[in-house]
Amino acid sequence: MAGSNRSLVACVVGGAGFVGRAVVNELLRRDRRVLVLGRRATPLEALPKEVEYIVNTGEEELLRVVLDRADEIIDLSYSTVPQTSFEDPVRDLVGNLPTTVRLFELAAKASLHRFIWISSGGTVYGRSSSPSQSENHPTNPISPYGITKLACEKYARFFFETQHLPILCLRPSNAFGEGQRPYSGQGFIATAIASALDNKPLMLFGQNGTVRDYLHVRDMARGIVAALQHGLPGEIYNLGSGCGLSNRQILNSLYPLAAKARLALEVRVMPERPFDVPSNVLDSQKLTQHTGWMPSVEFSTALSCTWDWYVRKKQEKTQARDVV
Repeated sequence: MAGSNRSLVACVVGGAGFVGRAVVNELLRRDRRVLVLGRRATPLEALPKEVEYIVNTGEEELLRVVLDRADEIIDLSYSTVPQTSFEDPVRDLVGNLPTTVRLFELAAKASLHRFIWISSGGTVYGRSSSPSQSENHPTNPISPYGITKLACEKYARFFFETQHLPILCLRPSNAFGEGQRPYSGQGFIATAIASALDNKPLMLFGQNGTVRDYLHVRDMARGIVAALQHGLPGEIYNLGSGCGLSNRQILNSLYPLAAKARLALEVRVMPERPFDVPSNVLDSQKLTQHTGWMPSVEFSTALSCTWDWYVRKKQEKTQARDVV
């Protein structure tokens, strides 16, 4: 392997997604050459021109070729969300665990410098009476999504211990920011903003909803790349802001923005869902100690910028439709 960062090749599995695109941009800023492995024939959003995009057919030979070309792997790919996992636990298991374990198995035979596997800080801990959860907190997930994520972590540990795969697992909090897809079952902030702009009612599960740790996507990308560069193989790291906000608090921050734009945000309170962890706030001191990473984007500023982005995109779509 060559000695300069410019010669390092990073492969981002799922790099065309919301968090993946931010990670790709962060890697380019660190002078990596970047490959993106994605499921679609073409990405929904354009990637930087210097990025090579490869369609992931799932074939072992393709994966071997990609692994042979890469020095580093960041695996963000996952086929379910907590809600869909609850609706079909078998699909969650079959759709994620075999492909992840096979990737670990093939990666263990390659000459990788580092492998980052993205777990879930929001689901693996389950219910907690603690104000925040460190990596040593008990893991008792209450959704199939969290159970499968935890199983993948155990397989990561297995390949680290027995085949010296230089893998480490990150447990991220809830990413938000410009470009997140609303109405997808993940991303409360994106869905709340889109609901206001589209004049659609927003479902709030429980009077105040859940408490979550929100981290702007650029800070999340910085944390992932910090772990790639300075994290220790075999370790598990939380990646979050350390600050918990309820869905109701998020809405209270959005109401003034909506009112200024003369928009209403209709909220319908629904019964709590059994697979939603009531409160989840991550203690990320370990990642800070090992890598120096810290959040840098203040929440209110990030929320305002995110709102402005969605408003601008809505206006662009309206103008394009009017022209047609």
